[in-house]
Amino acid sequence: MIYAFDLYYREEETVTACVGFENWSSTAPALQLTEKSKVESDYISGQFYKRELPGILQLLQKIDLQPGDLIIVDGYVYLDDEKSNGLGGHLYEALDKQFPIIGVAKKKYHSLEKEYREVYRGQSQKPLFITAAGFDLEEAQCCVEGMAGTYRIPDLLKIVDQLSKGMISPEG
Repeated sequence: MIYAFDLYYREEETVTACVGFENWSSTAPALQLTEKSKVESDYISGQFYKRELPGILQLLQKIDLQPGDLIIVDGYVYLDDEKSNGLGGHLYEALDKQFPIIGVAKKKYHSLEKEYREVYRGQSQKPLFITAAGFDLEEAQCCVEGMAGTYRIPDLLKIVDQLSKGMISPEG
């Protein structure tokens, strides 16, 4: 199973959302979950994980991760070419490096020069920025390129974004 996570902040509260899907070509989620939690940290550039990791770990307690499962985060796995951990890297370590993590970010992080791949989807001239831990970076690029949807953001990643913002309700 592939699990994609996204978070949204409302004042002092974070809403963490997750959609699970069977494979990269899936068109609909097999699982949708949300969890509210208190914001644990102020915003600090390069330390976004302090705000987002607690919510993801809390929501992961509701999921029975199995060998072969993979996680996608909205953001970066690594913040530079020396592989300083971003959100995905911290999550990878928190899960004892047992589950591959792919980061899908919408904006380029200034200190990352080589250890990422760009994905152009649909008619968009703006790429998505892909990073990975425990998973081949070129394969991650191909997997995200091949996800369902005709726009820049794959359909299932759009669903998890909308779920975190309360634009749609969790099902199942």
